[in-house]
Amino acid sequence: MRKKRVLLLSEGFGTGHTQAAYALAAGMKKLDPDLQCRVIELGKFLNPTMGPLILSAYRKTVSSSPKLVGMLYRKQYDKSLNRLTKLALHRIFYTHTAQVIQQLKPDLIICTHPFPNAVISRLKRKGLNVSLITLITDYDVHGTWVNKEVTQYLVSTPRVKNLLLRRNVPAASIQVTGIPVHPNFWEGADKEQLVKDLGLKRMPTVLIMSGGWGVSFNKEIVNLLISWADQIQLIFCTGSNEKLLQKMKSSPAFNHPHIHLLGYTKQIDKWMDVSDLLITKPGGMTCTEGMAKGIPMLFYGVIPGQEEENSQYFVELGSAEMIHSPSVLHRWHHRLLYEYKQVESSRVNSFMSTEPEKEPFYCAQQVLELLRQETLSSSGL
Repeated sequence: MRKKRVLLLSEGFGTGHTQAAYALAAGMKKLDPDLQCRVIELGKFLNPTMGPLILSAYRKTVSSSPKLVGMLYRKQYDKSLNRLTKLALHRIFYTHTAQVIQQLKPDLIICTHPFPNAVISRLKRKGLNVSLITLITDYDVHGTWVNKEVTQYLVSTPRVKNLLLRRNVPAASIQVTGIPVHPNFWEGADKEQLVKDLGLKRMPTVLIMSGGWGVSFNKEIVNLLISWADQIQLIFCTGSNEKLLQKMKSSPAFNHPHIHLLGYTKQIDKWMDVSDLLITKPGGMTCTEGMAKGIPMLFYGVIPGQEEENSQYFVELGSAEMIHSPSVLHRWHHRLLYEYKQVESSRVNSFMSTEPEKEPFYCAQQVLELLRQETLSSSGL
């Protein structure tokens, strides 16, 4: 009997979309080792010359003009992709994507970005007979995600489900599954052993992340954190921004035995396990990973748009705070030094959530169930 095949399509506009695809693929493989999964970033795969150039331009816009990004996000919030974008997708992707699908013969296609979602939707209108699952990778939903050809939407929260219902998506086509995280985030680790393995000291520890693209840290926040270094261990992670990492390494301000500098790493789960507080931009994936690890979060540098919605959700949930003033950091400095046992105890309690969509394996579990139902339906059982 042929093994079931799942094709996951994403785009590199931010790291979260593709990260979610890989996390879901790894989760499904862990639950069903016989499953075959393939993750493809459509633009980079089909147009290796133009794709990276477009992503680079987008990245620079996010870094230099975040308010413009937010304005465009809100202006187009309830609209689907415009005609020009659809025409571009048609010219660049449709034919080649059809060829990829013909070659791979997937039993199920999952899209974690609106662009491949639009491409597959059009192919379905033209006769492609494969179920399409759309995984929305934030705690908000833009109109560009919505297409009639989508078989099932997987969403982070009941609020996102309600937003889709307002856009006339049938309730039966929406399932609240949470955003998937890699199996490395499904369980906690031996903190004492990890501290030794990572060359750290057993002391209050703060992890500061700049986001997957390595957007520069807030200088005021960094200067305040550096002043903590005699008493609190600091781990700065710059993501893929190698230039920022080298700049920090050459600065005397970061030359302290309790300050550790990281670039891109595939072990962020371990760094979260050994940390007591996460300071980060509120990207959908990072927030979800932090929630899976039960680590309290502080948000800075929120980009208008989906990051605002992400931050609002986790603040209301009680898992995070906004750094609206230095007083927030001063309060956490006090907590880490003088209320450390309460901080650790609170983190342990956060693992006791009974809501299914907050279980880190739930999304992968539900996709496998959808695939099983699809198999039974196609076989007439």
